[in-house]
This record gives sequence, structure tokens and C-alpha cells, in this order.
Amino acid sequence: MTAPIKSEYISTQEALELLYHISREIASTLDLTVVLQRVLALSMRTIGAVSGSIIVVNDEGKPVESTIIYEDNVLDHSTAQIGAIIKDGLAGWVMENRQPALVLNTSRDDRWVKSSTQAEGSDKAKSSLSVPFIARDTLVGVITLSHPVPLFFTDEHLNLVQAIADQAAIAVMNARLYNASQQQVLVMGALAESASSITASLRLGDVLQRILEQISQALRVKAVSLALLDPDGNTLEYCATTSKEDDILGMKVDVGQGIVGWVVQHEEGIIVPDVSVDPRFHEEFDKSTGFETRAVACAPIISDGDIIGAVQALNPIEGSFEADALAVLSGIGSLAGTAIRHAQLFEDLQAAHQRYRDLYNSSIDAILITDLRGNILEVNNQTFDFTGFTIVQLQLLHIDEVHKIDEEIVGEFLEFIPPDETISYESELKTSTEIIIPIEVHVHMVQIEGQYYLQWTFRDITERKELDQLRDDLLSMIYHDLRSPLGNVLSSLDVLESIQSFEHDPTIQSLFEIAVRSTKRIERLTNSLLDINRLEAGQPVTNTEPAKVEDIINGAVDAILPIANNKDQEVFIRIQEGIPLADVDENMIQRVLINLLENAVKYTPPESHITVGAALANQELCFWVEDTGPGIPEEKRPTIFDKYTRLHGKGDPKGIGLGLAYCRLAVEGHGGRIWVDEATQGGTRFAFTLPMVEEDSP
Repeated sequence: MTAPIKSEYISTQEALELLYHISREIASTLDLTVVLQRVLALSMRTIGAVSGSIIVVNDEGKPVESTIIYEDNVLDHSTAQIGAIIKDGLAGWVMENRQPALVLNTSRDDRWVKSSTQAEGSDKAKSSLSVPFIARDTLVGVITLSHPVPLFFTDEHLNLVQAIADQAAIAVMNARLYNASQQQVLVMGALAESASSITASLRLGDVLQRILEQISQALRVKAVSLALLDPDGNTLEYCATTSKEDDILGMKVDVGQGIVGWVVQHEEGIIVPDVSVDPRFHEEFDKSTGFETRAVACAPIISDGDIIGAVQALNPIEGSFEADALAVLSGIGSLAGTAIRHAQLFEDLQAAHQRYRDLYNSSIDAILITDLRGNILEVNNQTFDFTGFTIVQLQLLHIDEVHKIDEEIVGEFLEFIPPDETISYESELKTSTEIIIPIEVHVHMVQIEGQYYLQWTFRDITERKELDQLRDDLLSMIYHDLRSPLGNVLSSLDVLESIQSFEHDPTIQSLFEIAVRSTKRIERLTNSLLDINRLEAGQPVTNTEPAKVEDIINGAVDAILPIANNKDQEVFIRIQEGIPLADVDENMIQRVLINLLENAVKYTPPESHITVGAALANQELCFWVEDTGPGIPEEKRPTIFDKYTRLHGKGDPKGIGLGLAYCRLAVEGHGGRIWVDEATQGGTRFAFTLPMVEEDSP
């Protein structure tokens, strides 16, 4: 560097030439460090200063860059040293007051403090001046110059340095902004590289390791670790680390405990330059792992706005953490949150697929996947055993070549199968050896990897069909075997009643009435069995004739009244006035009402009531029986009228499950319909419709 000019006077022309020269020097580069060194060197040379410094600050007044020169040597310095100068020195006063200062004798001015960067003996009296850099009303820095001789600097020197500062302020601001933008480019480049690397895999283990590797490379630290929140949101568990010692893996810390717990609790990142003086540091981890932590940078891992964990970098390899370290760490933390969540969802999906595959192949039912046209694409293991076909053979077949589809339910081209509903029906399956197997079919639409398919489940119901046939055969045998002796019993009772009066003996009279009622009940049962077989075979109801609704209902009530009285139940009859005649088989419909009333008596608590009635509705006769019992669950109502279906479970009133099946067949045989609802006051309401006699009928 050229020797200082030691003149006490600088002409106006020399000052202008100097400012022009400075303008050219600082305009030739945007490197902030170079700009500062050139401005400081020219300023020192111009006024003959021996030492000087320039400190650049950000909008918050914190130092972001600086340069110090002493006797032509650029000195190394730390952020802590610069901070002390700003806090206690002359430069700090200038920045705070935003005006220049001339100190003729530093030993007599409280604003001057000795800097640790200065040479021995520099604490002696000297002359110093300091000027702020202000650009567009924004303080961007301060320049301070010193000479070992008191009274060396004058107001002329101060004015000249002020002119230099005014000239250089814009350049310093531009260089500072350029430096910040370049740093931002580096940060964004690091984040872009991290994003590319982190998202290169969907395996959670790979994702976690890539996150740590990117942080380690970007921040140049000795170790990086990552902790994720447990599902309860109260505990963090260490899941990955770059340390060769894996002692930290699996260790847990409560939210709020330690630096990592503090970061998650407060939802913000931090840098701790010295953990030994930070009370948030949890030293138990160092004791457990043997790792000695000096400095920590920690940032939350965020996914969709929620914190799912934290990542921390430990012990920079060189010096301390850079100013942008937290920005880089926080940026990677945000990228990591999305990548981790995607990896977790992918692994959950893979696990769900595996569970489905296991269930699919271990199912005792045959399961087939077809396209929406019915072409077989995939089958489970049970299908091979069930059908006898190989996978190659099955993939050449259409679903209707394996079983007979019910076109009324699913459509000729499977067009009736809705997206969100399972359709069921009974059919027959044909095996590869031409054996016919009765099956129950369940088909519904499924979505696999964005495409819609049909899933068919075939359940072998051979045993159930055989059992149903056994029941039917048994009932048929009972009916035929009972019919003849039952007729004899009824005839005998009629003859006995005509020739003998039991009024003089109430006990015998009561026993006789019980015998008559029981015999008539058996007769109704056998007639109902006969009607079930006849109606299931498709035979029509032919012996219909006009019948009074009152007679049908009163006859049914009389039949069940004794058992209702035994439970202290009241039976109310509600019949609309002027109701038309019913066009029905009176005996058959009366048995329908008796079945419904007997069920009502069974399931209604003692001392309760039952209502039976009829009214005209939409040109039909509507009958109903309403009880105050426990009711029927809604999910059981669709099948309650099927054969052998029981209303309730073990411990409830017994039955063989034919009463309601008979009711349905009898009502439908008359062209009516029957259904079940919840009663208005709890319990169950059975209702059915029947045709009425037209007014012009004879």
C-alpha cells in the first residue's frame, strides 16, 4: 500500500479528484469485501490515518460484514469483536446518533474504547474520527479512522471523510444487497440440491438418511440428528443420525425438554453458539452417547403447517455457524417434512396393500378381480381350489363363464353395479370338471391404482342349501304325518263338545279349551307349511272372496287373546270407519295377522299394550300390528322375512323362523306388500297392504 500522505491541507481540486477516483474504484465491483477494503484504504491514504475500520449493518442494525486495517495489514476479526465496537465504541455512538464525530484526543473522550484487534500501545492517546454511511435515509454502516498522534485530524479531514462516506454509501448498500442476493442464491441452490436428493426415494429410511447427508454437506458439521414426534404429540424420538455411534437412536425426549424439545414447543429454529451457557441444553444425551456437543443449530420439521419433528446440526467443523445456517437448516426442514410425510404415507400404503394381499390370498372364499366388462384379471389362491381352473385358464374367461350372473340385478353388461354398493345374489358355479356348486355372490366396485375394477366374492353355500333342503323335507314330512291324525283330533273334539257339557266342572272346561286352542294352532301351522310350499312353487291364491276387515282382525285377536291375558297385556283395535271389504282368502290373511300378533305378544313386556288396525290408503287396505317391545335393528330388517330367519338371539323366545316368511309369501300372493318400521312409541310396527273389493263388484 502507498505510504500515507502527511499533509495538513487538501485542496478542493485534490478532494474532487479523490472523490472521482473513489467513485471509479468502488463502481468497478459488487463484492462487498472488496468494496469495503478499497473505500477504507483510500480513505486512510487520503487523510493519513494509520488504522481504520468499516462496519456494515443490516436493517436491524446488526453487523453483517466488516473490514479492519492496521498499518497496511487487513486484520482477522470475529463477530463478537465487531459487536463490542458497535456496543461500546465510537462507531456505536455514531450509528446511534446518525452523525459524524471528531475525537481530537481519545484518552479524554468516553466514547472511545480500545479494541482487542489493535496493537500493543494502541491504548495511548490518539486522534480519531467516525462517519456514518447513509443511503436513501438508511444507515448502512460506519467508517472509523485513527492516528496515533492527538490533534492530528481536523474538521477538514472530517468533512472529506464525510464526502467519501456519502459517495460510497450507495455502493456499500448495493454491494450489501448483492452479497445478500448471492448468499440467497447459494441457500436456494443448496435447498434445490437438497430437494432433488431428498425426494429421490420413497423409502422412509433412505429419505431420513438423505436429509441428514444434505444438512451435513450444506453446513459442514460433525453430526446431524433427526427426531420425530410420536402420534401422541408429546414425545420426540430420535430416528436417524450421521454419527457412527447409534446410541442416540430410539432415545426419547419430551416436548419442551432440551434444545430440540424447545424448538418443537416454540415452533421456531435457533442457533446456540455455546451450549455450555444455554440452560436449554440437555446434557444427559452427551453423557449417554459420549458425544461432546459445543454448538447446535436446530430447526423444526414442518409438513402441511404441522410440526412433525426437528432436525439439529452439531459442532461446525470450522469456526462457528454462518449467518445463513439457520435459513438453510429451516429450508431443508420444510423440505424434509413433505418428504417424510410422503414416505410415511407410501409405507403405510405399502403395508395396507400387503395386508390386503394377505387377506386376499388367505380368504376362505374365492375372490376374482375383473374389469368393468367382466373379463377376469386376477384371482386369489382359494379360487384355484374352488374352480379347478389355472390362472391362465381363468384369465381367458369372462365372469359369466364361471358362474351364472343374475342379469336382473347386475345387468346384462354389468351396468347395474353402482360404485359404492355391494350387490348380492345366489347363483351356481361351474368347475373345470363340470361340477355345479351353489354359491352366494357378492360383487362391488373397487379402485386400484386409480382404476376401477369389479371384485367378485364366491361363497360356497352347499351346506346351507343341503340344510335348507333337510329342513324343507322335515317340515314336509311333519306336515304330511300330522295332517291325518290332527284331523282326527279336531273331529273328536268337535264330537266331544257336542255330546258333553263341561260347564259344571270349570277345571275340565279350561283343559278342554286349551286342547281346542292348541289343536287349532297346530292346524294353522300345518296349513301355513302347506301354503309356503305352494306359494314358493308359484301357485296363485285362487280362493279369494269379499271379507269384512272387522271379522279378519277380530278373529285374529280372539285367537291370541288368551296368551296376551296371561301376560297382562292389552290389545287395542283401531279400524277406520266405513272401510271397504277385502278381496282375500280370509283364512290365509287371518293367519298372517295371528303370526304378527303372536310375535308382538312374545316380544312385548308384561303389562304393556299392542295395537292392531286397518285403514284405507291409496286405494289399498293397509293393516298394521304395533308393539312396545325391544324393536328390530335396522340392519336386520331387509332379511327378516326370509325363511329360517330369527328375530333375536339366544335367550329370547324360540321359533323356527317360518312365521314371517309365511306372512310375506301370503301377502305377496295377494298382490300386496309387507314391511317393518320402528313404532311411534318404540317397539316395532309391521304393516302390509291388500286389495279391496271394487264398489261395482257384486
